[in-house]
Amino acid sequence: MTEDTEELNNGEDRGLQEVRPVSGMYEDWFLDYASYVILERAVPAIEDGYKPVQRRILHAMKEMDDGRFNKVANVIGQTMQYHPHGDASIGDAIVNIGQKDLLIETQGNWGDIRTGDSAAAARYIEARLSKFALEVVFNPQTTNWQLSYDGRKKEPVTLPVKFPMLLAQGVEGIAVGLSTKILPHNFIELIQATIKVLQGKSVKLYPDFPTGGMADFSEYNDGLRGGRIKVRAKIHEEDKKSLIIKDIPFGTTTTSVIDSIIKANDKGKIKIKKVVDNTAEDVEIYIELAPGQSPNITIDALYAFTDCEVSISPNCCVIIQDKPHFIGVTQVLQTCTNQTVDLLKRELEIRKSELLEKLLFSSLEKIFIENRIYRDIEECETWEDVIATIDRGLDPFKPQFYREITEEDIVRLTEIKIKRISRFDAFKADELMKRLQDELAEVEHNLANLVEYAISYHEKLLERFGKGRERKTEIKSFESIAATVVAANNAKLYVNRDEGFIGYGMKKDEFVCDCSDIDDVIVFRKDGKFQVVRISDKIFVGKDILHVGVFNKNDERMVYNMIYLDGKTGRSMVKRFQVLGVTRDKEYDLTKGERGSKMMYFTANPNGEAELVTIYLTSGCKARVKVFDFDFAEVEIKGRGAGGNIATRYPVRKIQLKMEGKSTLGGVDIWYDDSIGRINRDERGEYLGNFQSEDKILVIYDSGEYELSSFELTNRYEAGKIMLIEKFDPKGIISAIHYDPDAQYSLVKRFQIETSTMDKKFGFISEDKGAKLMLVTTVPQPQVEVTYTTKGSKERQTMTVDLDMVIDVKGWKAMGNKISQHSVKKVNLLNSKDKSKPDKSEVKAPIESSDEGTTVSKSEEQKEVKAETPKPTPPKPEEAKEDKPKGKEGGGFNVGETIDLF
Repeated sequence: MTEDTEELNNGEDRGLQEVRPVSGMYEDWFLDYASYVILERAVPAIEDGYKPVQRRILHAMKEMDDGRFNKVANVIGQTMQYHPHGDASIGDAIVNIGQKDLLIETQGNWGDIRTGDSAAAARYIEARLSKFALEVVFNPQTTNWQLSYDGRKKEPVTLPVKFPMLLAQGVEGIAVGLSTKILPHNFIELIQATIKVLQGKSVKLYPDFPTGGMADFSEYNDGLRGGRIKVRAKIHEEDKKSLIIKDIPFGTTTTSVIDSIIKANDKGKIKIKKVVDNTAEDVEIYIELAPGQSPNITIDALYAFTDCEVSISPNCCVIIQDKPHFIGVTQVLQTCTNQTVDLLKRELEIRKSELLEKLLFSSLEKIFIENRIYRDIEECETWEDVIATIDRGLDPFKPQFYREITEEDIVRLTEIKIKRISRFDAFKADELMKRLQDELAEVEHNLANLVEYAISYHEKLLERFGKGRERKTEIKSFESIAATVVAANNAKLYVNRDEGFIGYGMKKDEFVCDCSDIDDVIVFRKDGKFQVVRISDKIFVGKDILHVGVFNKNDERMVYNMIYLDGKTGRSMVKRFQVLGVTRDKEYDLTKGERGSKMMYFTANPNGEAELVTIYLTSGCKARVKVFDFDFAEVEIKGRGAGGNIATRYPVRKIQLKMEGKSTLGGVDIWYDDSIGRINRDERGEYLGNFQSEDKILVIYDSGEYELSSFELTNRYEAGKIMLIEKFDPKGIISAIHYDPDAQYSLVKRFQIETSTMDKKFGFISEDKGAKLMLVTTVPQPQVEVTYTTKGSKERQTMTVDLDMVIDVKGWKAMGNKISQHSVKKVNLLNSKDKSKPDKSEVKAPIESSDEGTTVSKSEEQKEVKAETPKPTPPKPEEAKEDKPKGKEGGGFNVGETIDLF
């Protein structure tokens, strides 16, 4: 190597840089880029809840603010002095902030988050800061500043926001290897929660979406990763042929919801005739059902197969001290509350300093004028002599000042005009100083009681800006909807028994039943084996198919009856069993597995029926009786793996059905869960009773309507509007007290249900505006306490009335008799419970109604009572059957017993 080469390699004299591999540069540069995107573009800071572009927009609007609207195009231009990423991102961010209707007042077409319509061009729309933003977002004295990207201007590091803005507006962002999704929360609830935090109480926060709807927050997980929220549209049954969607889930639009409905209909998941978007001021999507479709099942299908229900996964990620952190919304609220208290303290301290300075100068001015110090400087020849003379004149008063008097203070005194000195009013000066001292005392009191001051501050915010910001999203609990239960039958199941194929594409073979293309199918073969498979166009399941049908997992009502030949012993075995859960595509043997075993008789019974069969033995067997009857009701239902009982030891020639059987399972125990408005068999809610196939449910609504329905688990009920729900007794008597606005009296009527139409509401009180159902009961001899006032008096009086003595049982359309000549204020049922039974809050068994029936009346107090009363724990269905009293079944759902009318 030459000397010249060595000199080049050293690079010391020529300033050559060290050679770096590309891989190393990539690692460093990518990390820098990822950090920049996280900190400067995608993830908000916890201090003010804004991304940089949002913060710069608000800062620019504050600089432009003169109380008038500005063109958004001008706002974009002003913001570009601080934001180096172009006008498109700024314009989108402004529209996003404006649509949240909190910080920016808008004018023009700003789009619609419900329909997905975009805003007009920036040159056509206008914006200005809202009064709320001016109140809580800005304060130059408490703002930390930094230079803008080009060094020409100053911009805030973070804005001094005195409100949990991050939770109020929500935010969503995707960075490099990181994302955040903080959902919006209710304005009023945030202030109330902040006050609770200041009081040292625990809080629970749930999101509130601008699109309304219903949401299940049981898995919200405080907004952390791994949480989940189910949001549903509000779907109302207009009539038996149409549905109306009123609210849509957050993150969807009316267009996307309609597209998902059409897509589900095209796939056959639901069956509708047409869907129309009637959205104007309020969301309204009209759905007309296809003929023969159940509204209840269609509503569930809409939730299962369309965007009428969406699942949202929150992910609360924020920037804290230049690093991303995953924290819960409760911690975010705590941090924001502490920051607000700190900002309020700093503002009070600044104000205190300002007041002290004003008091100081006011005192100096008064001393300077009243003591005629200004005359002492008339003979001074130099500026230094003037300053010294005034300073000597102030010496006797200096001990009363809170700080030393500086030359700057004296200079300010010399700047007082002669006109002001000549017109100086000592009384007004004292009055001004008194006001300053009072304000200073108030500031010092607030500093000493900072938490109380912060609470008062938030209460004022709530009073000034809380109107019209009530919760839009209804908090509810949802039950999971099994897609196989609500899916429309969009396919037909066929079977080729000999060749062993099933499917919905075998249209030339034997038709079995209508089904859905997501159903499972159970297949039983003559060799005593069965399996469950997913339906498809055509699938081989084994030859000699004996039975095929749609399989419903955990269906405890489906019972299979069979007689099979045991290949080892030659005996005919009988068994009854259920198939509750299996592994798909796995074969199960129902016999003992011996060679030569085969199925001789088989039936599938949807309601546990047990038939009577005739067994014919072979003519050559040694049995004396070669023909005899066998009743499956004598066989106990066991698991599918049980070997069974011996039907006969002799060879069987054939088996024939002699008589169809009845169910051996008894009725179905039904409960009503008022939190979701659904009935169930899972012992959730109030026990309604044991239902046979012919039984019905009676529902009475606060609108004065009644309805009879089946006990299908797909039924839906308007939980908040139900006054009575129970097992229907055709002989039962309904007693009702209602207010008739035409007669201007409270009336009582007693009637029996005379209609038999199912799933149709019948009104039994006046339809005039102001009509009100006050009380309804099925107690046979109801006794009520009536609270009333007489004319010209406000004093309330009470009387006891036996309703069965006031009026006889009449038709359901009769209006009834007056319960009192006076103005009825309150009605309380006295014999609402069976006195021989314990109170509902004390029992641990299902509540059954005796001959006294069930009673319900509507009350504003019922919610509090219900929340404090622990729900009873009903026993298993077998125990409930043993404890049931004679007479009317169905304990009913008791909502409350008193009502205040006026």
